[in-house]
Amino acid sequence: MTDLPPSPSVDDLKKDLRRRAKAVRSEAFERKGATASREIAAHGIAFAGRKAPAIVSGFLGIGDEIDLTPLMTRLEGEGYSLALPVMEGKGKPLVFRAWSPGEPLAETMWGIREPLPEAKTVDPDIVLGPLLAFDSRGYRLGYGGGFYDRTLARLRALKPIVSIGVAFDEQRVDAVPHVDYDERLDWILTPSGPLKCASQ
Repeated sequence: MTDLPPSPSVDDLKKDLRRRAKAVRSEAFERKGATASREIAAHGIAFAGRKAPAIVSGFLGIGDEIDLTPLMTRLEGEGYSLALPVMEGKGKPLVFRAWSPGEPLAETMWGIREPLPEAKTVDPDIVLGPLLAFDSRGYRLGYGGGFYDRTLARLRALKPIVSIGVAFDEQRVDAVPHVDYDERLDWILTPSGPLKCASQ
């Protein structure tokens, strides 16, 4: 009797899915990046059930992430307060600084743009985040740094929040490999509309 090969670890499964998901997102961005940005802005975030002046943290897309600027401009016009995430170091949760479209930004590692240090620090009520893949239960595949998992855990310990992953429809998979400390999303917002993540 031959020994069976060991089952791949969750980390191995994530690494493999991450490689495939990057290719899927890149192709989707190439075909419909600008259109997706407008369609997502048109949906807004009323589905999240939080009215202005709730604080919404968005993100400024890099590479083939969806450009959220049109959505954030719409939200500011509706009276929401805006913020952007700031990295404070490896292994630490993100912090958030108030920001409005047009205000100056500082470019940091990986080309990420962040509000200047003098901007007010806030704790958002709604967190919009990028991802590589998602499933119907709200599990997201990120870039492997764990920033959003630590951040969502910190915010959820403070107050009720709504977490929304922003993605192309093509980024949906049957199941994202996960472990106990992976934080689930409440919603996914894609060009075709919002998806409420299953509670179980």
